[in-house]
Amino acid sequence: MSNLDRNEHIDSAAVCFGSIYLIIVKSCLLDIFGRLDHVKKIYLQPRKKLMRMSKLLVPTLKEDPADAEVISHKLMLRAGMIRKLTAGVYSYLPLGYRSLRKVEQIVREEMDASGAQEVFLPMVQPSELWKESGRWDYYGTELLRFKDRHDRECCLGPTHEEVITDLVRRDVRSYRDLPLNLYQIQTKFRDEIRPRFGLMRGREFTMKDGYSFDSTEAGAETTYLLMRDAYERIFRRCGLGFRAVEADSGPIGGSFSHEFMVLANTGEDTVVSCDSCDYAANLEKAELKPGDVSLNPTSLVPEKISTPSVKTIDEVSQFLGISPSDLVKTLILRTDKGPVAVLIRGDHEVNEVKVKNYLSVTELELADEKLVIEATGGPLGFSGPIGLRGVTVLADHAIRSMDTAVVGANERDFHIINVSPLTGFRVDAYGDFRSACAGDPCPRCSGHLVMTRGIEVGHIFKLGTKYSESMNATFLDPDGKETFMVMGCYGIGVSRTVAAAIEQNHDEDGIIFPPPIAPFTVIITTVGAKSEEIDAAAEKIYGMLWEQGIDTLLDDRNERPGVKFKDADLIGIPIRITIGKKALAEGKVELRSRKTKENSLVELDAVLLAVKELISVWDV
Repeated sequence: MSNLDRNEHIDSAAVCFGSIYLIIVKSCLLDIFGRLDHVKKIYLQPRKKLMRMSKLLVPTLKEDPADAEVISHKLMLRAGMIRKLTAGVYSYLPLGYRSLRKVEQIVREEMDASGAQEVFLPMVQPSELWKESGRWDYYGTELLRFKDRHDRECCLGPTHEEVITDLVRRDVRSYRDLPLNLYQIQTKFRDEIRPRFGLMRGREFTMKDGYSFDSTEAGAETTYLLMRDAYERIFRRCGLGFRAVEADSGPIGGSFSHEFMVLANTGEDTVVSCDSCDYAANLEKAELKPGDVSLNPTSLVPEKISTPSVKTIDEVSQFLGISPSDLVKTLILRTDKGPVAVLIRGDHEVNEVKVKNYLSVTELELADEKLVIEATGGPLGFSGPIGLRGVTVLADHAIRSMDTAVVGANERDFHIINVSPLTGFRVDAYGDFRSACAGDPCPRCSGHLVMTRGIEVGHIFKLGTKYSESMNATFLDPDGKETFMVMGCYGIGVSRTVAAAIEQNHDEDGIIFPPPIAPFTVIITTVGAKSEEIDAAAEKIYGMLWEQGIDTLLDDRNERPGVKFKDADLIGIPIRITIGKKALAEGKVELRSRKTKENSLVELDAVLLAVKELISVWDV
């Protein structure tokens, strides 16, 4: 064999060997990738599991529990979503917990999208931090205090301003580390004196609380607006009708705040808004215009008249034949800075929050009879503004608009008529000290105020340097100067949001959950005799919905159709698919909207599209 032939033979063998090698490698790679794909399917993708009503813990009740007061409390108990452990503390059953987690997920997604970072802080907090901030005594009896085995004072966290400030001050030293926005979703505890209304006012609850740290006031303002926008997206995504309103900061502190109110006729809060502009505030915060000063004060001589056994505003008005607006109420109040008298027109109510904020006091309550006698010289029920001693006298702006007034005589069974509010008694300061009424002029435009009911589910605060100063949370600015961080605080009552959704969305049959936070979006209900065809159709529809990420429950219980339908309505699942022998014989199933109660027959292959359409047109 010539060298040329030998070389050609070797080349041919090499080509052949190379081809075989490639085939082997390709086969191995295909096998590896196949195995990886198999592993991915098993371990990395969620496995389809039929959620069957027959296997789910849903202990529904036919009747309203005797101890339930509000709609959400009644329906969550009846729907088997929660069970009471002790006063103000509840266990979440599967349905209730699913709704809770859906709210949490929406909150997480929007907070993460806004640039906030999730942390998880201890629930047990040392007293030293609270004493450092000055809130250990200020917060009041809602703070559950206790001692550990080493006799160290602690509390269960109702909020986490102190803990987060301590965390940040340890590690953030430069302006380059700011801004910083941290949040958590965690169990809180506030020792409410009268826990009631289920999840609406419990002692233990799930809350999202967030805290921002900025280097400047301008930066803090930007973060505040960013959080306000994020909160609006959260509650829109939850499918709720809500309103952001100006609010009082309360024990959290800070210069400014907004509450997010779910609008509901059963709400315990009053939302004050304008019928012409976008002004809105809660009742505690709602501002009022000062009004005009009277130009025609009475020239009549004051006269003391007998009003036997007449005490209340209504009783005095009827006895004298005048309007309640013609009277001046004198309220003697006890504060931690001494007694104060507040003068309010007879048809108005004093706003204690406004009075507290004006006086910068932490405690304010109606005086007992001993203090009333010391201040007025007369008994309870007949207090008036003339001759008060040892008290600061505050008068609402509306008093200055009165030409004449009737006041208490500080003497049992007597009142004084023909009193000039401008000259007849001492006033140390005028101010906005009353609660708004429907029809009052808007403080921002020429419109008028209207009242609606709402439920607070979120609250954002401009804290400023309240905590950073008291706890020495500083950073070095670009000039190397030590400067206090500017803070914000942002809370959402996660469990309260679920309850508020029910207060807003219900009827005589039960809950009407908005699809985004319903425990299940769709329930497939099989009716009639058991059959392979019905079971197969149910599994086929379940699979189609599952693949699209639509939470679905299969009611496979051996119960009458009426029982199944009532439970589905009670639980509040937005869409019901009913599979029965008659419709299925025509290749159809029945779709029902929980909200509109409208039924429609849909072809099997069109079920997915029809479900998506019902979800998309769900209106708040």
